[in-house]
Amino acid sequence: MAGLLFIISAPSGSGKSTLVHELRSIEKHLDFSVSYTTRAPRGSEEDGREYHFVTREQFEKMIAADELLEYADVFGNYYGTARSTLRESLANGRDLLLDIDVQGAEQVRKKLPEAISIFILPPTPEILKMRLTNRSRAEGKVDEGVIERRLAKARQEIENYRKYKYVLVNDVLPRAVDELSAIVKAERYLHEGDDLSRKGVQKVLGIAESCRESNAVGRLRPVLDSFGVPFPPQPAHV
Repeated sequence: MAGLLFIISAPSGSGKSTLVHELRSIEKHLDFSVSYTTRAPRGSEEDGREYHFVTREQFEKMIAADELLEYADVFGNYYGTARSTLRESLANGRDLLLDIDVQGAEQVRKKLPEAISIFILPPTPEILKMRLTNRSRAEGKVDEGVIERRLAKARQEIENYRKYKYVLVNDVLPRAVDELSAIVKAERYLHEGDDLSRKGVQKVLGIAESCRESNAVGRLRPVLDSFGVPFPPQPAHV
């Protein structure tokens, strides 16, 4: 049986990497696509673990050879996903997780509409700025201009939240991890045709369903208001 494709997107500083790390420690048989990027490694990042770090020339050769499933230019650096990663995982019946930005997610959804998309929201602009500042300080340089650009970019990205099937607010880490894990489990139950009447399955399905974009009104509205993103009266079709 072919595996599932999960897409996770979030503004920089939303805690997505931490959530993905926690999810991978819980959910087995979930491959993680290590993206390619032309940016320099940060802190303790290692080539082949967080990213494949390549030169701009190398990346553009991959583009020319049509080796990328998706790619985007973000703040002057390329980021992209190799087609080979998707082929190998799905051919082996394993699920694949793509950690990509909204530009890349849009490209993947057009090519693979069956992909299960998840958007992670930071709780407030103030908390997002604090996280960005702390990350910059840990890297040895706090550039207020860069932080402000990332905050502005975050608002633009958040405006795309309705294009995703599920939306989580990363305010309390354990809860966000539980919700993310429930989404993966629920989609697997549905895909594999499990007995959905079982008590444990019903609980998981309930948590996942509460995270659907159309059902998360109560949690999303204050977050969107804080970022100045209009809250539409009608849910988007997913």
